[in-house]
Amino acid sequence: MKAIDMKELVVAMKELEEERGIKKDYLLESLEVALVTAYKKNFDSADNVKVSIDKETGEMHVYSTKNVVETAKNELLEIGLEQAKKISKKLEVGDTVDVEIVPKNFGRIAAQTAKQVVVQKIREAEREIVYTEFNDKKGEIVTGIVQKSDGNAVVLDLGKLEGIMPTKEQIPTEEYKVNDKIRGYVLSVAKGVKGNPQVIISRSNSDFVRKLFEFEIPEIYEGLIEIKNISRDPGSRSKVAVYSTNENIDPVGSCVGQKGVRIQNIINELHGEKIDVIEWNEDPAIFIAAALLPAQVLAVDIKDDEKFAQVIVPDDQLSLAIGKSGQNARLAAKLTNWKIDIKSESQFRKMLEETKQIEQSEGNENE
Repeated sequence: MKAIDMKELVVAMKELEEERGIKKDYLLESLEVALVTAYKKNFDSADNVKVSIDKETGEMHVYSTKNVVETAKNELLEIGLEQAKKISKKLEVGDTVDVEIVPKNFGRIAAQTAKQVVVQKIREAEREIVYTEFNDKKGEIVTGIVQKSDGNAVVLDLGKLEGIMPTKEQIPTEEYKVNDKIRGYVLSVAKGVKGNPQVIISRSNSDFVRKLFEFEIPEIYEGLIEIKNISRDPGSRSKVAVYSTNENIDPVGSCVGQKGVRIQNIINELHGEKIDVIEWNEDPAIFIAAALLPAQVLAVDIKDDEKFAQVIVPDDQLSLAIGKSGQNARLAAKLTNWKIDIKSESQFRKMLEETKQIEQSEGNENE
Protein backbone atom coordinates (compact mmCIF):
# COMPACT_ATOMS: atom_id res chain seq x y z
CA MET A 1 0.00 0.00 0.00
CA LYS A 2 1.51 3.31 -1.01
CA ALA A 3 -1.09 5.86 0.01
CA ILE A 4 1.60 8.21 1.36
CA ASP A 5 5.24 8.61 0.35
CA MET A 6 6.59 6.52 3.20
CA LYS A 7 9.90 6.12 1.38
CA GLU A 8 10.67 9.81 1.91
CA LEU A 9 9.66 9.40 5.54
CA VAL A 10 12.11 6.50 6.00
CA VAL A 11 14.89 8.61 4.47
CA ALA A 12 14.04 11.42 6.90
CA MET A 13 14.13 8.93 9.76
CA LYS A 14 17.61 7.80 8.71
CA GLU A 15 18.75 11.43 8.81
CA LEU A 16 17.26 11.86 12.29
CA GLU A 17 19.14 8.78 13.43
CA GLU A 18 22.43 10.16 12.12
CA GLU A 19 21.94 13.75 13.30
CA ARG A 20 20.09 13.35 16.60
CA GLY A 21 20.64 9.74 17.56
CA ILE A 22 16.93 8.83 17.35
CA LYS A 23 16.82 5.20 16.20
CA LYS A 24 14.94 4.67 12.93
CA ASP A 25 13.59 1.30 14.08
CA TYR A 26 12.25 2.93 17.24
CA LEU A 27 10.45 5.58 15.17
CA LEU A 28 8.98 2.97 12.80
CA GLU A 29 7.74 0.79 15.66
CA SER A 30 6.18 3.83 17.33
CA LEU A 31 4.57 4.81 14.03
CA GLU A 32 3.13 1.33 13.48
CA VAL A 33 1.53 1.37 16.94
CA ALA A 34 0.13 4.87 16.33
CA LEU A 35 -1.27 3.89 12.94
CA VAL A 36 -3.12 0.93 14.45
CA THR A 37 -4.70 3.28 17.00
CA ALA A 38 -5.60 5.75 14.25
CA TYR A 39 -7.14 3.01 12.12
CA LYS A 40 -9.30 1.71 14.96
CA LYS A 41 -10.43 5.22 15.81
CA ASN A 42 -11.42 6.12 12.25
CA PHE A 43 -12.82 2.78 11.05
CA ASP A 44 -14.40 1.37 14.21
CA SER A 45 -12.28 -1.73 13.77
CA ALA A 46 -11.80 -4.64 16.15
CA ASP A 47 -8.52 -5.37 17.94
CA ASN A 48 -7.24 -7.68 15.22
CA VAL A 49 -5.68 -4.99 13.01
CA LYS A 50 -1.95 -4.45 12.61
CA VAL A 51 0.20 -2.18 10.46
CA SER A 52 3.55 -3.10 8.94
CA ILE A 53 6.05 -0.68 7.39
CA ASP A 54 9.02 -1.95 5.38
CA LYS A 55 12.21 -0.60 6.99
CA GLU A 56 13.93 -0.05 3.64
CA THR A 57 11.25 0.92 1.13
CA GLY A 58 8.78 2.49 3.54
CA GLU A 59 5.93 0.56 1.95
CA MET A 60 2.99 0.30 4.34
CA HIS A 61 0.54 -2.58 4.68
CA VAL A 62 -2.57 -2.89 6.85
CA TYR A 63 -3.61 -6.37 7.92
CA SER A 64 -6.57 -7.89 9.66
CA THR A 65 -5.69 -11.04 11.59
CA LYS A 66 -8.48 -13.61 11.19
CA ASN A 67 -9.25 -17.10 12.43
CA VAL A 68 -9.65 -19.79 9.76
CA VAL A 69 -13.05 -21.53 10.06
CA GLU A 70 -15.16 -23.75 7.78
CA THR A 71 -17.69 -20.98 7.15
CA ALA A 72 -17.11 -17.39 8.25
CA LYS A 73 -19.94 -15.87 10.28
CA ASN A 74 -18.08 -12.78 11.52
CA GLU A 75 -16.09 -11.36 8.62
CA LEU A 76 -14.17 -8.97 10.87
CA LEU A 77 -12.67 -11.83 12.85
CA GLU A 78 -13.06 -14.92 10.66
CA ILE A 79 -12.21 -16.18 7.18
CA GLY A 80 -13.68 -19.25 5.49
CA LEU A 81 -11.33 -22.15 4.74
CA GLU A 82 -11.93 -21.97 0.99
CA GLN A 83 -10.94 -18.27 0.89
CA ALA A 84 -8.02 -18.87 3.22
CA LYS A 85 -6.63 -21.53 0.86
CA LYS A 86 -6.33 -18.83 -1.82
CA ILE A 87 -3.88 -17.04 0.46
CA SER A 88 -1.96 -20.18 1.41
CA LYS A 89 -2.75 -23.79 0.64
CA LYS A 90 -1.14 -24.81 3.95
CA LEU A 91 -3.82 -23.09 6.05
CA GLU A 92 -6.25 -25.29 7.97
CA VAL A 93 -9.23 -24.71 10.25
CA GLY A 94 -7.98 -23.33 13.58
CA ASP A 95 -5.09 -21.40 12.04
CA THR A 96 -4.83 -17.62 11.93
CA VAL A 97 -3.91 -15.58 8.87
CA ASP A 98 -3.13 -11.93 8.15
CA VAL A 99 -5.43 -10.63 5.46
CA GLU A 100 -4.32 -7.41 3.80
CA ILE A 101 -6.93 -4.69 3.63
CA VAL A 102 -6.91 -1.41 1.73
CA PRO A 103 -8.97 1.06 3.76
CA LYS A 104 -10.29 4.07 1.84
CA ASN A 105 -8.68 7.45 2.69
CA PHE A 106 -6.31 5.83 5.18
CA GLY A 107 -3.35 7.41 3.38
CA ARG A 108 -4.37 10.89 4.52
CA ILE A 109 -4.88 9.69 8.09
CA ALA A 110 -1.54 7.86 7.98
CA ALA A 111 0.25 10.99 6.77
CA GLN A 112 -1.13 13.07 9.65
CA THR A 113 -0.32 10.35 12.16
CA ALA A 114 3.21 9.92 10.82
CA LYS A 115 3.89 13.65 11.18
CA GLN A 116 2.52 13.71 14.74
CA VAL A 117 4.53 10.66 15.79
CA VAL A 118 7.81 11.92 14.36
CA VAL A 119 7.39 15.38 15.91
CA GLN A 120 6.46 13.82 19.27
CA LYS A 121 9.43 11.44 19.25
CA ILE A 122 11.80 14.25 18.27
CA ARG A 123 10.57 16.26 21.25
CA GLU A 124 10.94 13.26 23.54
CA ALA A 125 14.46 12.62 22.26
CA GLU A 126 15.42 16.27 22.72
CA ARG A 127 14.07 16.21 26.28
CA GLU A 128 16.07 13.04 26.94
CA ILE A 129 19.25 14.64 25.55
CA VAL A 130 18.78 17.72 27.74
CA TYR A 131 17.99 15.52 30.75
CA THR A 132 21.17 13.49 30.21
CA GLU A 133 23.23 16.65 29.75
CA PHE A 134 22.00 18.22 32.98
CA ASN A 135 22.01 14.94 34.89
CA ASP A 136 25.74 14.83 34.16
CA LYS A 137 25.99 18.32 35.70
CA LYS A 138 24.44 17.20 38.98
CA GLY A 139 26.79 18.26 41.73
CA GLU A 140 28.29 21.02 39.57
CA ILE A 141 27.88 24.80 39.41
CA VAL A 142 25.89 26.36 36.56
CA THR A 143 25.13 29.94 35.61
CA GLY A 144 21.60 31.15 34.95
CA ILE A 145 19.63 34.35 34.42
CA VAL A 146 16.75 35.12 36.78
CA GLN A 147 13.46 34.94 34.87
CA LYS A 148 11.08 35.14 37.78
CA SER A 149 11.49 36.17 41.40
CA ASP A 150 8.40 36.91 43.44
CA GLY A 151 9.54 36.10 46.95
CA ASN A 152 8.94 32.38 46.48
CA ALA A 153 10.80 30.02 44.15
CA VAL A 154 13.24 31.68 41.74
CA VAL A 155 13.05 30.58 38.09
CA LEU A 156 16.35 30.59 36.19
CA ASP A 157 17.05 30.46 32.46
CA LEU A 158 19.82 27.87 32.12
CA GLY A 159 19.92 28.02 28.33
CA LYS A 160 18.21 24.84 27.18
CA LEU A 161 15.75 24.68 30.04
CA GLU A 162 14.62 26.34 33.25
CA GLY A 163 16.04 25.77 36.70
CA ILE A 164 14.09 26.17 39.91
CA MET A 165 15.62 27.50 43.13
CA PRO A 166 13.10 26.82 45.93
CA THR A 167 12.91 29.19 48.89
CA LYS A 168 14.84 26.81 51.17
CA GLU A 169 17.70 26.66 48.63
CA GLN A 170 18.08 30.45 48.53
CA ILE A 171 20.41 32.47 50.72
CA PRO A 172 18.12 34.41 53.10
CA THR A 173 20.20 37.58 52.92
CA GLU A 174 20.20 37.73 49.12
CA GLU A 175 17.68 39.46 46.87
CA TYR A 176 17.18 38.06 43.38
CA LYS A 177 16.02 40.38 40.61
CA VAL A 178 14.84 39.57 37.09
CA ASN A 179 17.74 39.50 34.58
CA ASP A 180 20.31 39.03 37.37
CA LYS A 181 23.05 36.61 36.34
CA ILE A 182 23.73 34.19 39.20
CA ARG A 183 25.53 30.93 39.85
CA GLY A 184 24.07 27.96 41.66
CA TYR A 185 24.71 24.34 42.58
CA VAL A 186 22.79 21.63 40.67
CA LEU A 187 21.16 19.82 43.55
CA SER A 188 19.01 17.38 41.58
CA VAL A 189 17.70 16.59 38.10
CA ALA A 190 14.42 14.72 37.62
CA LYS A 191 11.90 14.03 34.87
CA GLY A 192 8.66 15.94 35.20
CA VAL A 193 5.14 14.73 34.43
CA LYS A 194 5.53 15.35 30.66
CA GLY A 195 9.13 14.19 30.59
CA ASN A 196 10.56 17.70 30.82
CA PRO A 197 13.72 17.79 32.94
CA GLN A 198 13.29 19.57 36.27
CA VAL A 199 16.53 21.05 37.60
CA ILE A 200 16.71 22.11 41.23
CA ILE A 201 19.34 24.78 41.93
CA SER A 202 20.75 25.71 45.34
CA ARG A 203 22.88 28.52 46.70
CA SER A 204 22.35 27.63 50.35
CA ASN A 205 23.69 24.07 50.20
CA SER A 206 27.09 23.47 51.82
CA ASP A 207 28.27 21.74 48.64
CA PHE A 208 27.92 25.06 46.80
CA VAL A 209 30.70 26.37 49.06
CA ARG A 210 32.68 23.16 48.46
CA LYS A 211 32.50 23.65 44.69
CA LEU A 212 33.48 27.32 44.94
CA PHE A 213 36.59 26.23 46.86
CA GLU A 214 37.40 23.75 44.07
CA PHE A 215 37.11 26.54 41.48
CA GLU A 216 39.24 29.07 43.37
CA ILE A 217 41.86 26.81 44.96
CA PRO A 218 43.82 24.66 42.46
CA GLU A 219 45.28 22.52 45.25
CA ILE A 220 41.77 21.37 46.19
CA TYR A 221 40.80 20.69 42.58
CA GLU A 222 44.01 18.70 42.10
CA GLY A 223 43.44 16.70 45.29
CA LEU A 224 46.48 18.07 47.16
CA ILE A 225 44.17 19.57 49.78
CA GLU A 226 41.03 17.80 50.98
CA ILE A 227 37.90 19.43 52.34
CA LYS A 228 37.02 17.25 55.33
CA ASN A 229 33.75 18.93 56.28
CA ILE A 230 31.71 22.11 55.97
CA SER A 231 29.20 23.62 58.37
CA ARG A 232 27.20 26.57 57.16
CA ASP A 233 24.68 29.20 58.15
CA PRO A 234 23.86 30.45 54.61
CA GLY A 235 24.40 34.16 54.13
CA SER A 236 26.04 34.58 57.52
CA ARG A 237 28.98 32.24 58.20
CA SER A 238 30.65 29.05 57.04
CA LYS A 239 33.36 26.93 58.61
CA VAL A 240 35.46 24.80 56.28
CA ALA A 241 37.83 22.10 57.57
CA VAL A 242 40.76 21.40 55.24
CA TYR A 243 43.65 18.94 55.35
CA SER A 244 46.71 17.94 53.37
CA THR A 245 48.88 14.85 53.68
CA ASN A 246 51.72 16.85 52.12
CA GLU A 247 53.74 18.45 54.92
CA ASN A 248 55.01 21.11 52.53
CA ILE A 249 51.51 22.43 51.92
CA ASP A 250 49.80 24.80 54.31
CA PRO A 251 46.13 23.94 53.69
CA VAL A 252 44.72 27.02 55.43
CA GLY A 253 47.21 29.41 53.84
CA SER A 254 46.63 27.92 50.39
CA CYS A 255 42.87 28.42 50.73
CA VAL A 256 43.11 31.96 52.03
CA GLY A 257 45.71 32.93 49.41
CA GLN A 258 48.17 35.79 49.35
CA LYS A 259 46.57 38.80 51.07
CA GLY A 260 43.34 36.79 51.22
CA VAL A 261 42.73 37.01 47.47
CA ARG A 262 41.48 33.44 47.00
CA ILE A 263 39.04 33.39 49.90
CA GLN A 264 37.84 36.89 49.03
CA ASN A 265 36.65 35.69 45.62
CA ILE A 266 34.47 33.10 47.37
CA ILE A 267 33.21 35.65 49.91
CA ASN A 268 32.30 38.00 47.05
CA GLU A 269 30.32 35.25 45.32
CA LEU A 270 28.44 34.66 48.60
CA HIS A 271 27.87 38.43 49.02
CA GLY A 272 29.88 38.87 52.20
CA GLU A 273 29.27 35.56 53.97
CA LYS A 274 32.09 35.10 56.51
CA ILE A 275 34.24 32.01 56.02
CA ASP A 276 36.48 30.42 58.66
CA VAL A 277 39.05 28.09 57.13
CA ILE A 278 40.24 25.57 59.74
CA GLU A 279 42.91 22.92 59.59
CA TRP A 280 41.50 19.48 60.27
CA ASN A 281 43.34 17.36 62.86
CA GLU A 282 42.80 13.74 63.80
CA ASP A 283 43.19 14.77 67.45
CA PRO A 284 39.64 15.89 68.34
CA ALA A 285 40.86 18.27 71.08
CA ILE A 286 43.09 20.17 68.64
CA PHE A 287 40.41 20.14 65.93
CA ILE A 288 37.68 21.39 68.29
CA ALA A 289 39.90 24.22 69.55
CA ALA A 290 40.58 25.28 65.95
CA ALA A 291 36.89 24.99 65.01
CA LEU A 292 35.99 27.62 67.62
CA LEU A 293 38.08 30.27 65.87
CA PRO A 294 38.19 33.25 66.00
CA ALA A 295 37.97 32.58 69.77
CA GLN A 296 41.06 31.52 71.74
CA VAL A 297 40.81 28.25 73.67
CA LEU A 298 42.64 27.43 76.92
CA ALA A 299 41.78 23.76 77.23
CA VAL A 300 39.61 21.00 75.77
CA ASP A 301 38.59 18.00 77.85
CA ILE A 302 37.01 15.24 75.73
CA LYS A 303 34.94 12.17 76.48
CA ASP A 304 35.36 9.84 73.52
CA ASP A 305 32.52 7.47 74.37
CA GLU A 306 30.01 10.33 74.44
CA LYS A 307 31.74 12.46 71.76
CA PHE A 308 31.45 15.30 74.26
CA ALA A 309 33.96 18.13 74.70
CA GLN A 310 34.25 20.53 77.62
CA VAL A 311 35.97 23.68 76.35
CA ILE A 312 37.52 26.36 78.56
CA VAL A 313 38.12 29.86 77.18
CA PRO A 314 39.40 33.12 78.72
CA ASP A 315 36.68 35.24 80.31
CA ASP A 316 36.90 37.88 77.58
CA GLN A 317 36.56 35.21 74.86
CA LEU A 318 33.34 33.54 76.03
CA SER A 319 30.90 35.58 73.96
CA LEU A 320 33.18 35.28 70.92
CA ALA A 321 33.45 31.50 71.33
CA ILE A 322 29.69 31.08 71.64
CA GLY A 323 28.92 33.65 68.94
CA LYS A 324 25.79 35.65 68.25
CA SER A 325 22.74 33.48 69.00
CA GLY A 326 25.19 30.60 69.63
CA GLN A 327 26.22 30.51 65.97
CA ASN A 328 29.97 29.98 66.41
CA ALA A 329 29.53 27.12 68.89
CA ARG A 330 26.78 25.55 66.79
CA LEU A 331 28.81 25.62 63.58
CA ALA A 332 31.89 24.26 65.41
CA ALA A 333 29.85 21.37 66.80
CA LYS A 334 28.45 20.57 63.36
CA LEU A 335 31.89 20.81 61.75
CA THR A 336 33.54 18.46 64.25
CA ASN A 337 30.52 16.21 64.90
CA TRP A 338 31.13 16.62 68.65
CA LYS A 339 28.87 17.99 71.37
CA ILE A 340 30.60 21.08 72.73
CA ASP A 341 30.03 22.81 76.07
CA ILE A 342 31.88 26.12 76.45
CA LYS A 343 32.71 27.73 79.78
CA SER A 344 34.80 30.73 80.70
CA GLU A 345 37.81 30.29 82.98
CA SER A 346 35.91 31.89 85.87
CA GLN A 347 32.85 29.69 85.32
CA PHE A 348 35.03 26.60 85.23
CA ARG A 349 36.83 27.51 88.46
CA LYS A 350 33.51 28.20 90.16
CA MET A 351 32.21 24.85 88.94
CA LEU A 352 35.30 23.10 90.35
CA GLU A 353 34.89 24.84 93.71
CA GLU A 354 31.21 23.85 93.89
CA THR A 355 32.06 20.27 93.01
CA LYS A 356 34.80 20.24 95.67
CA GLN A 357 32.40 21.60 98.29
CA ILE A 358 29.78 18.96 97.45
CA GLU A 359 32.40 16.22 97.70
CA GLN A 360 33.61 17.54 101.07
CA SER A 361 30.03 17.77 102.34
CA GLU A 362 29.29 14.21 101.29
CA GLY A 363 32.55 13.08 102.91
CA ASN A 364 31.63 14.70 106.23
CA GLU A 365 28.21 13.01 106.19
CA ASN A 366 29.84 9.63 105.70
CA GLU A 367 32.16 10.04 108.69
